[in-house]
Amino acid sequence: MTIDNATQLNPEVILRLKRLDWIARLVVEGFITGMHRSPYHGFSVEFSEHRPYLPGDPIRDLDWKAYAKSDRLYTKRYEEETNLKAYLLLDVSGSMAFFGDGSFSKFCYAAALSSALAHLMLRQRDAVGLALFRDGIDRFIPPRSTPSHLSTILQAIDMSEPSLDTNMGSTFHDMADRLPRRGLVIVLSDLLDDPMQVLDGLRHFRHKGHEIVVFQILDPREIDLKFEGETCFEALEDPDQKLTTHPRYLQREYSSMMADLLDTYQRDFTEAGIDYNQIVTTTPFDIALSGYMAKRRKLG
Repeated sequence: MTIDNATQLNPEVILRLKRLDWIARLVVEGFITGMHRSPYHGFSVEFSEHRPYLPGDPIRDLDWKAYAKSDRLYTKRYEEETNLKAYLLLDVSGSMAFFGDGSFSKFCYAAALSSALAHLMLRQRDAVGLALFRDGIDRFIPPRSTPSHLSTILQAIDMSEPSLDTNMGSTFHDMADRLPRRGLVIVLSDLLDDPMQVLDGLRHFRHKGHEIVVFQILDPREIDLKFEGETCFEALEDPDQKLTTHPRYLQREYSSMMADLLDTYQRDFTEAGIDYNQIVTTTPFDIALSGYMAKRRKLG
């Protein structure tokens, strides 16, 4: 079966596969193919697997296949050349289970994106770890750069299910104290928590010298509240809280509150030197991955 590049990056199509190893591979391959076809050919992931040949490098390390494609000399990079440790912080709290009129939840999207990021980083010979969190850290997998480490990460993601409440502020403080050396922290969450506490926790990472990329993942209906007819709204982190009403009675005030929240994150994260990416679950995966790649390029 042939899958075109747009299909490989379309969440509605790719998430039907269910298996995270297939999803991660197809998304990354589609992303790399798109980069090579784009007018920004130089902005690719070739640097991750190779580096330009320098006088004195062993001739045996030359990649002749890369030379045939690019007419340039590259040497293969090896594990000892790893220069980045990355930590994926994936939100598995109850609110991540929400989905509007789509066929998959915010968590499904975040799981696919984090799996693709792990695959891409390991392909780049970077070391990647994983932390699953809700009101605390559920599981922490230290970073490694071996290809076999991907299956460990994907298995942990695949076995997790969103549930319970969240407390990002204290969780981020705890995580920041655990990390022994500076690296890249990538947060995948809806950030539906007290924004001041979230920001305070993320500043702890910055204080420790970490770089931060945040993917705020939301369902489109969480932003516009466009539901048809009378609707029962249930708090996913507290099922006892329910409200049945017509959305039009809430829409104006809700939209204003949500806009204020998103503006707060955009402004405060920028001021704190945090890369902020607002992602809705209809966003093609290449756009999300580009946010990471831009940061990775800045870090060399």
